[in-house]
Amino acid sequence: MLGFFRKRRDPTPPTIPPSTPPGTRIYAVGDIHGRYDLLLALQEKILADATEQANVHKIAIYLGDYIDRGPDSRKVVEHLHSNPLPDFTSIHLMGNHEQSMLRFIRTPEHHANWLQFGGLATLTSYGVGSSALGSDTELIQMARELEMQIPEPERVFLERLETYRVFGDYLFVHAGIRPGRPLESQEVEDLFWIREDFLRHTKPYSHVVVHGHHVTEEPVVRDNRIGIDTGAFATGCLTCLVLDGEARRFIDTREPETID
Repeated sequence: MLGFFRKRRDPTPPTIPPSTPPGTRIYAVGDIHGRYDLLLALQEKILADATEQANVHKIAIYLGDYIDRGPDSRKVVEHLHSNPLPDFTSIHLMGNHEQSMLRFIRTPEHHANWLQFGGLATLTSYGVGSSALGSDTELIQMARELEMQIPEPERVFLERLETYRVFGDYLFVHAGIRPGRPLESQEVEDLFWIREDFLRHTKPYSHVVVHGHHVTEEPVVRDNRIGIDTGAFATGCLTCLVLDGEARRFIDTREPETID
């Protein structure tokens, strides 16, 4: 009988779902990649959604990769810089593509690889002639022309993009974080570039990580992370994660399916 009582265990306490700060609704937007048309369409849906509950602090967090691949990188940057959503706090994170462009501007002869994974589209959007196989002299000329074409306020905007933000139980970052390393010790290269080590990790992080960078057909929801890069530049689907208290839902730019 005594053995029976020794084997009894206290019931497992209920898990507390992750939550945003009280009175805060967050709209996190995935990788835009030059799709100005989709950005406008998604922002229109966000504004319509936000009117349903006016008495909350509304935050729009853009997860980086505003440029490259799609046709309108310049328009995307101009719009994000000068046209924040009314009555929203807007936060803009840096992605690996913005980092790569800024590195190209500074030392083009060492960062010409940017041109080969989307940068040519950005140069075109700024009216800069381009060649992915240019000589060092040609690369330097391209970089100088690009720097001249980006208005100073927008260049400062790009240089001051944030690396990550934390709200409540959520961490917002472009690519992810290095498992096993405290947030304050994370390396910038991981925050912008990490893939498999982060994606394969199944144990909890200090926060639920909301990220882009890794393209999937649908948003990916795991216990420890939520991925919302749905390949907008190619698929036409730009995705927004809405977090309100413990609630989660998605808004995207896909047209509603019709049934004949």
